[in-house]
Amino acid sequence: MPGETTTDLYEVSMALAYLREGMTQPATFDLIVRDLPEGRGFLVMAGLEQVVDHLTDYRLDSEDLRDFASALGRPPEDLEPLRGLTFTGEVRAVPEGRVVLGGGPVLEVTAPLPVAQLVESYVLNQISHQTTLASKAARCVLAADGHPVVDFSLRRTHGTGAAHHAARAGAITGFAATSNVAAALELGLPAVGTMAHSYIEAIGAEDAAFRAFARAHPGPVTLLVDTYETRQGVHTAARVLRELDIAEGSAIRIDSGDLGDEARHARGILDTYGLNTVRIVASGSLDEYAIDRLVRAGAPIDIYAVGTRVGTSADAPYLDSAYKLVEYDSRPVMKLSARKVTLPGRKQVHRLEGFHDVVALADEPPPASSRPLLHTVIEAGTRTAPPPGLEDLRERCAADLAALPEEARRIIGPVPLSCTTSPRLRELADTVRRNIRDAYLPHASR
Repeated sequence: MPGETTTDLYEVSMALAYLREGMTQPATFDLIVRDLPEGRGFLVMAGLEQVVDHLTDYRLDSEDLRDFASALGRPPEDLEPLRGLTFTGEVRAVPEGRVVLGGGPVLEVTAPLPVAQLVESYVLNQISHQTTLASKAARCVLAADGHPVVDFSLRRTHGTGAAHHAARAGAITGFAATSNVAAALELGLPAVGTMAHSYIEAIGAEDAAFRAFARAHPGPVTLLVDTYETRQGVHTAARVLRELDIAEGSAIRIDSGDLGDEARHARGILDTYGLNTVRIVASGSLDEYAIDRLVRAGAPIDIYAVGTRVGTSADAPYLDSAYKLVEYDSRPVMKLSARKVTLPGRKQVHRLEGFHDVVALADEPPPASSRPLLHTVIEAGTRTAPPPGLEDLRERCAADLAALPEEARRIIGPVPLSCTTSPRLRELADTVRRNIRDAYLPHASR
């Protein structure tokens, strides 16, 4: 588990300056996604549980102070004002697995200003990364149109922690299993796997390799058929499966070439041997775009195994996310920078039917027939409820994906959905903007 020193240095510098000035009143920060990445019509919220765990355990001790002092090049006693800081605040957030839109807060932190500032980097990291992965994974589930999708990304993600996030994101969004044993055990997921080409190459002959594998693993097996020549490999696998009478529940995997064409030939070969129940697993640079093409073409592929492109969200690897101060000591504040203007005040996001989300002030009456998206997950530094079960997250995500407008669900050319703002919030923004210009920018052009 990352420690309290998992933060950017400027967070420490600001926290020290706040403490020196006696600025310890409550501050509220919004975590927002300004715009959706290109090619995305929606996002899926993820990473919240890691944030809750981190914040409820947060405490700066002597070792943290020594580390901060070393990083700043200052004597340890200079860091004494930070000693014993804990997270005693509140977090309101969109639950994991929920579909979210661009332009609205997905998480709100309210805590004494120094602590709310110190936790920024960790909170942004977890929500941004895991939401990116979950959004990519959800699109794969939509593209597969009911066919199982499994996670094969461990070897190619940007670190083993990222691989765990990818497995968890896949599980939330509806993946059937993962090849990552550690993630499968921790998350309660099925662990799946086949064999590598090196296994075939080490033994030499495909026939001998398949038989040896079946001897080592009684019962259903999945045989990799494209080490040498795919169609010959399918014939060899079919003979072994039939002769050993282990076809029921078994599969073959195709990892290269024109997957649709090879799958059609493989299905014909297997059916010729009477192996109608043997499934075909496809892998090799798959993502939602490739899956969509294969499904639309009617390729007889039963299971899609996704790896590199999904585990790294290769086409959209980051979010335009930000963690911005919106209120300090009951005073609404905002940023006025060009194209990065923020909205002041504590907020709520109200969802109306059809994913018409309205960002409003927290104390506004909700629109009729709406439901709030931000829920309190930490209060007075303590978790408000036990962690939700994975099945609950999967059901929530599946329901939201099913209800999404078709234009946002599209794999090619989706129409991105964005929040709107309430009149009262817009009025407050106008007032705060005028106050800032009058107080701090007296010579700015009007």
